[in-house]
Formats: sequence, structure tokens, C-alpha cells
Amino acid sequence: MYQDGNLRIRPVAEKDLPRLWELSVKEEAPEWKKWDAPYYEHKAVPFETYAANKENLVDQDSFWAIEADGELIGTVSYYWEHKPSYWLEMGIVIYHPSYWSGGYGTRALTLWIDRLFETLPLVRVGFTTWSGNHRMIRVGEKLGFTMEARLRKCRLYNGVFYDSIRMGMLREEWEEVKSKRKG
Repeated sequence: MYQDGNLRIRPVAEKDLPRLWELSVKEEAPEWKKWDAPYYEHKAVPFETYAANKENLVDQDSFWAIEADGELIGTVSYYWEHKPSYWLEMGIVIYHPSYWSGGYGTRALTLWIDRLFETLPLVRVGFTTWSGNHRMIRVGEKLGFTMEARLRKCRLYNGVFYDSIRMGMLREEWEEVKSKRKG
């Protein structure tokens, strides 16, 4: 568990599954999906189907819960783009709009990046978003990420083409950001 005041990230527990299901895949068109890769299909899933996948959700190193004031509000995750070269990509979802634009995502990602660099032999952490998700791009900028790639007009959503945005941070850059936070 990693904590910053009233916000903490921790491994997902089995007791979290009903709430995570409600937040993520109970609805056919949840509000959060309009920002998190909306160009990919999203389907509602019955709880039984969701819970049957618990071995990929509960107590995983790569998928943790975000809590604010004890309430589950989102998840942070990572996946290996190419594990032999330690190329890792991370993600975050804050499910409920009342927690958007309040600094929760920035704080949760700060904790997650600290954990990733502390526990894995990484030289870089990155994420991919799309040009329609201005909040995620802004979080990356606030945390000191560099825009490493902009693939133009490759994401089609509601009849409009958007860019795919790749942002990254090197370990030494993160250490510098951390030292400035402390100082």
C-alpha cells in the first residue's frame, strides 16, 4: 500500500470486485469510457462473468485499486510492452466524474510511479492516451513526462480523427521530480 493523505493505492481484494464491477463494466456506456480509449468497444458484463476473472484482478502486482477517503474510485495498472527490455506502459482510470479534475489522478499516478520504480528494474515508465483526453495529457505534463510520440489522426471517435499520444519518463527524470517535490 502507498498513501498520500486521504488517497491510497493498494492491491485489489476480492471484496472489491462488486464495486469495481459497478464502476467499470456494469453499464453499457459509462461516463468514464468517453475519455478512456472510447474508440475501443465497451460492453456491459454480468457480475458473474466479471467475478469469474478474479484471478486476473485480485492481488495482482500489475492492477491496484485507488481509494479516496476509504472509497474505491479507480484503478492503476501496468502491462509489459516488451518485458525483455523492461518496456512498461501504465494506465489509470478514475471512474466517477466527481473525482475528475481534483488532483486524485495526479496523486495516484505519483504513488504508482514511485512503486513501479521502487519495485521493478525499469529505466522508463510510459503511457498512451489520445488527443481528446486533455486531462490525461495535463497529468503527464504536471508529473514531468515528455511527449515522445504523436501519431496523427489514427483514432476515430464520433466521426472525428484524433491523435494517439505517447508520453514517457526516465528513472533519472523521476528522481529529479521527486527531489524537487521534497525540497
